[in-house]
Amino acid sequence: MLASMTLTPLRDTQAMLDAVCRQWGGRSDLWVFGYASLIWRPEFDAAEHRPALVRGWHRAFKMRSRVNRGSPEQPGLVYALVSGGMCRGMVYRIPRQRAGDELPRLWQREMPTGVYDPRWLRCETTEGEVMALAFTLSRRSPNFTGRLDDNEMLHILRHAQGRYGTTLDYLVRTAEALRQHRMCDRESERLVALARRQGLA
Repeated sequence: MLASMTLTPLRDTQAMLDAVCRQWGGRSDLWVFGYASLIWRPEFDAAEHRPALVRGWHRAFKMRSRVNRGSPEQPGLVYALVSGGMCRGMVYRIPRQRAGDELPRLWQREMPTGVYDPRWLRCETTEGEVMALAFTLSRRSPNFTGRLDDNEMLHILRHAQGRYGTTLDYLVRTAEALRQHRMCDRESERLVALARRQGLA
């Protein structure tokens, strides 16, 4: 099992949102980079979306979730952007006039306990580079699991459930979305295959 029963102190998520709003400035459209559930369930009205590549960060199924896909008693897992490598995902453009309403809703979904480190990343698209808001995770964060063995992973996939559903459902839906967009992720596919061999998916 995860050595994760020690709860992480909550961060001031409103102060973090205020800082992101100041950095954005409200003078142009807002871009958001999605690399997991934001690809298959963005929940905001984007005027445009494009496939994008981020360098220096990779998609990792190594972040504890105690709200969205798990609980304090049984933490689940979700993806995060972790330093190193590269990541293919999707960038979404939210018009400036609507971003002031959409961003707080996105924040409530992604940052209920402030586990991510939001930052602005350069995203390469076929129509040029954009700076997009992305949700990253430090390897020093207490929410970063590091490597988990398959037995630990299977325990989580069997038992973890949060306000948006199970960790297993999140993994399967993300893998499907990446496959559909030709952004196949070998580790996601390996984990789905592992779950299927155990009769979980």
